[in-house]
Formats: sequence, C-alpha cells, structure tokens
Amino acid sequence: MVTKRVNFKGTQETPVANYPEYMVAPMRDELSEAGFRHLMTPADVDEALQRPGSTLLVVNSVCGCAAAGARPGVVKALREKGLRFDHLVTVFAGMETEATKRAREYFEGAPPSSPQAAILRDGRLVHLMGRMSFLDRTPEMIAEELAASLS
Repeated sequence: MVTKRVNFKGTQETPVANYPEYMVAPMRDELSEAGFRHLMTPADVDEALQRPGSTLLVVNSVCGCAAAGARPGVVKALREKGLRFDHLVTVFAGMETEATKRAREYFEGAPPSSPQAAILRDGRLVHLMGRMSFLDRTPEMIAEELAASLS
C-alpha cells in the first residue's frame, strides 16, 4: 500500500515511499555496483524497455528472498556465468510504485511479485522469474536458471 500526502499547494497527492531511503540504499547499491540503472518513473521504464536489444530488469524488494537469493543470484549470473545484456535496469517495489507498476505491465499478464527478474528482447518478455523462483534457492541455483533461460 502506498501512503499519500497532500502537497504544499493542497491540490495534488504525491505517492510516498513505504521505506526510508537510508534503509533501502544498500539494497539499491547491490545492483548499482553490478551496473544496473535505477528507473524512477513510468517514463524511465518505457524509455528503457523499448530500446532495442536485450534487457535484464530486476524488480528489487526489501524481502528476505531478495536479499538472500534474487540480488546475489542475478549478480552471480552476470559476474560468474558470463551473461551479457545490452541493458541492466531495476525498479524498487514499495519505493517507486508507479515505475514498478509500469514495469510489470511488460510482463504479459503475470501476477505482481516481489522480487522479479525479467529478460526482455526488443521490449518483449523472454523469461520471467517471480518470488517462487527465489524462495529457498541459493544464488548459484538462481544464476543457473538465468543462464539456462538464454541457451
């Protein structure tokens, strides 16, 4: 659920993030350090996902399966499995809610899930991993699934 507040003019509502930025900064950094660009708005998402080539999009999350599996598994796939993408991008569920909602519209009817890892080619979904793909799985297993999805 996104909280809302009225702006200083008292006429518009602005979505407010569910978590303080200082809490999620290390979770963002884990993907930034691997080369991911953060998409903050729906327009950022459209611009990124409509570019030609291959894109790995991670829907980041504060949950334990993101910390224990999704982020380390994705990073391991890039660093140790030799996976290469033209574009590495991420949105943060519970933070940039509108950008996350827009990203999920590219997932062709798949239910919302956090975390998620999506592989797109020329804006079309090729492979999608949802929360159940990360629960009780090691980063190595996640990296293997990502690598296998491209072969």
